[in-house]
Parts: sequence; structure tokens; C-alpha cells
Amino acid sequence: MKFWRVFIFSALTLTLGGVALLGQEVAAAAAAEPSTWAKGWTWTKQILLLQVGENAYGRVLASLGILLAAVLLRRLLVTAVFKVLKKLASRTASQLDDKLFTGLEAPLSVFLLALGTFLALAILNLDPQLDRVVLWLFQITIMTVIFWGFLRATDIVADHLHEQAKDKNLGITPFIPLIKKTLRVFFVVIGVILIIQNMGYSVGSLLAGLGIGGLAVALAAQDSLSNFFGSLVVAVDRPFKLGDFVQIGANMGTVEEIGLRSSRLRTPQRTLVTIPNKMMANEVITNFSVMSQRRVDQTIGLTYDTTPEQMEAILDDIRTLLKNDPGVHQDFLAVNFLGYGASSLDISIIYFSADPAIVQSFALRERINLAIMRAVYARGLSFAFPTQTVHVATLPPATPPTGPLPS
Repeated sequence: MKFWRVFIFSALTLTLGGVALLGQEVAAAAAAEPSTWAKGWTWTKQILLLQVGENAYGRVLASLGILLAAVLLRRLLVTAVFKVLKKLASRTASQLDDKLFTGLEAPLSVFLLALGTFLALAILNLDPQLDRVVLWLFQITIMTVIFWGFLRATDIVADHLHEQAKDKNLGITPFIPLIKKTLRVFFVVIGVILIIQNMGYSVGSLLAGLGIGGLAVALAAQDSLSNFFGSLVVAVDRPFKLGDFVQIGANMGTVEEIGLRSSRLRTPQRTLVTIPNKMMANEVITNFSVMSQRRVDQTIGLTYDTTPEQMEAILDDIRTLLKNDPGVHQDFLAVNFLGYGASSLDISIIYFSADPAIVQSFALRERINLAIMRAVYARGLSFAFPTQTVHVATLPPATPPTGPLPS
């Protein structure tokens, strides 16, 4: 195990032990009515002391022997037993058991080492107050290691399911990390409550106090709760997954992250937009990545000197080139002369690209537009552009006035 893991584990154990020492009422309650842990601790000490007797040197030597045996047993377990278990797991089709044995190796090794350390301390005839501190540390350490193992197992199972879902391209894939985080929080809360309970504190009164304070916290954290339930809506409905190009309200981009509080989109301008998950339940979500085809709808205009025969010919040319292009989906094609524009004869062209990817769709549109231009020019026709014809009326020459000029 790496040094920083040992350091964190030791710091956590000592911190919780310090909290236990502050509970004087717990010590009094334990002295009045010993708990199951205390009874087991006393029973273990009596058995060990019967084997050693009252010889102080003998107790010290026995303590060192127990500690050495724990270290050797831990090494034997790691090198021998787990080696056999991993070998057996390698013969199975699933990789989950291999990952579980590898992940649980460290918690079980620490468990054996902690058990041996506290047994070595139990055989010593310590002061009753110090003996009570050792018992509290033993409870906290064992409970911490057990829940550490649960967290490791949860992470391993969640990561394995995430890999399986990703390989099968399941819709739940992006939400497995969200479920993993939720389970981690759940196990941490349960672990802390059970550790406090085993330390002798009244969890019922603690939960009652948390309930009163929790109401105020819930009122102050309405947005956070709304975002959390919004993330549940996303997990249940699965409107998109990581990598999809979506539009949520006025925001459009590629989904890069789905979190407990918010989701992140990478826009076409390469900016990162963070959207609170509570918006997911109220906004319209358009997922462009699930399109089977991409629609192309455009209008071209020819000049008004185009004859009906030329119009029919160019319409047939455009229909033919669309039918012959492999990139055009053939289920729906519409090429029609639909209207008289202000300065053009308008032809409506509607078709679908077989590949919904935007880059391939743009390449198809470019290819079709160039083919239409060649067909138009091959027919001797011209594209119209906004024009305006001004007619100037010719006035008759002015007649000179007759009669005397006014004075």
C-alpha cells in the first residue's frame, strides 16, 4: 500500500479516536453498562492473560509475538492466499472477480494488521482509562476498514458495469458514474452513523437534531436539491449521452459531462456551457446525434426568360442527379417548380442525406449544388438575382403659350 494511503488511514483513525476521547458521558455509560465490544474485549484479554500469566516480561514478549504473527500472516495472505484466489479468478469468463480480489487485497491486509496490533495491546496490563481508549480506537479502526472495503467493492462493481455498458453502447452508460457517486455518499453516511453508534452516542437524538437542522439546510439548498432531482430525471429518461450533439433551450453543443449538479456542453464556438440539471425537466431537449438522416431544404431561382420546356428539362435533370447520388437517401425526394418570385422562377429542392454526420452532410450538399450548377449552365439557363425594371413614360412636347404675354 502506498505511503499516502497509510497516512490518510492513520490520520482518520486518530481523528475519530480524538473525538471519542471527548465523550466523557460515553465513558461513564460504558463503565455502567459495558457494550458488546467491551465484553468481547474483556473476554479476549482474560483468555490471553490466562495463557501468559502475570509475568510482565512474558506479556511484553507475547505482545511482540502476536504483532509479528500478524505481520507474517498478512504477508502470507497477500502472497499466497490471494495469489491462489487470483489464479482461480483468471479461469472465469468475467473480469469482475479478478478486479474484486485485487481491490479488496489492501483493506483485508490492513484489517489483519489492525487486528493483530490490538490483540498485542490487549495482552498488556494497561491502565483502565488507556485500555478504554484502545478499545475505542479498535472499534473505529475495524469499522473504518470494513466500510473502506465496501467502498472499494462498490467502485469496482460500478467501474466494471460502466465498461460493460460502454462496450455495448447502452443508454445508461453516462449515468453510471452518477450512480457510483450516490452509492459512495450513501455508504459514507451509513458508515459514519454506525461508527458513532458503536462509540456509544445516541444516534436517535443525533438524527432528530439533524432533522431539525436539515429543514433549514433544505430550504437554503433548494437549488441544489432541484439540480439533484433533475439529474435523476436525466438518468431515468436518458435523453442524451456523453458525446451527443444536443440543444437544451437556447444552448447547443456536445455533451462533455453529466454531473450531480450540472451538465456541460461544448458549443460549436468551442466555449464550455454549464447547465444546471434542474433545467432538464423544464426545457425542450433536441438530440441531433440520434437523427437517422439529415434534411436538406433549399430553393433556387431561374430567370424569367426560362421557357416551360426548359423548366421541365431542368427539373428532370435535378431529379436524376439526386437519384444517382449514393449519399442521398432515396425514401423521399422532392424537386418541384413551386412559385413565381419577385425576380425569379423558384424551384424547391428537398432531400435527406444518408449520413447524418454534419461534415458528411455538408460535403453532400456541396456536391449536389455543383451538379445543379452544371446542369443549369448546360441547358443554357441562368440563375436569377434581385432585379428591378424601371419603365420611363415619354411625354409629348410642350405647346408654347399663345396671346399677349402678361405685363
